[in-house]
Amino acid sequence: MIQANHTSWFQSIFDIYLRYSFRRHFQTIQIEGCIKDKGLPMLVIANHISWWDGFWLLHTNKKKFRRKFHVMMLEEQLNKNRFLSRLGAFSIRRKTRSALDSIHYARQILTSTSNLLLLFPQGEIQSQYKFPFVFEQGWQRILEDIHHPIQIVMVCNIVDYFSHQKPTLYQYLSSPDQNTELTCATIEKMYNNFYQQSISQQAERINVL
Repeated sequence: MIQANHTSWFQSIFDIYLRYSFRRHFQTIQIEGCIKDKGLPMLVIANHISWWDGFWLLHTNKKKFRRKFHVMMLEEQLNKNRFLSRLGAFSIRRKTRSALDSIHYARQILTSTSNLLLLFPQGEIQSQYKFPFVFEQGWQRILEDIHHPIQIVMVCNIVDYFSHQKPTLYQYLSSPDQNTELTCATIEKMYNNFYQQSISQQAERINVL
């Protein structure tokens, strides 16, 4: 597997590039939802709708949580973009024995309160309109041996243009109270309920614009 190789100078330069890219491609990025940081290792669950997703969450982490950022990627994708490991990406090769190393590595990330781990449990890019979500069961293994509390942060990314030439990214955030005895099925149910509420809230925006 390819491990994360956080590089401070590279992250600083990339942050400048990312802010420029956001201004160029998006009208604005609007974050909805107030999250109380519980001081626990943080597991972020987000929908996977585009190439931008990891960069959006990198930006959100910098603004909201300021944790050491980690994100799991397919190894074939990370091999094509090795620079992403300097931002906190690490790899998994599904259906191989080395996948166990990646799962163990993810568990280790969630032992430190200074860390944030981002997962896209759909396993692939899907339309923001596809609902309900069915999470891949493989990443359940990450949770199996975690017996200490962790904070779950759920993120719903929605892109809308409305009357603007460039789209706006709306990021809805929520953090459930439950932080122990978490399973893939439990999180999937919580996330589907949260996503449905976010979509309903987004649909109301057209009435107030």
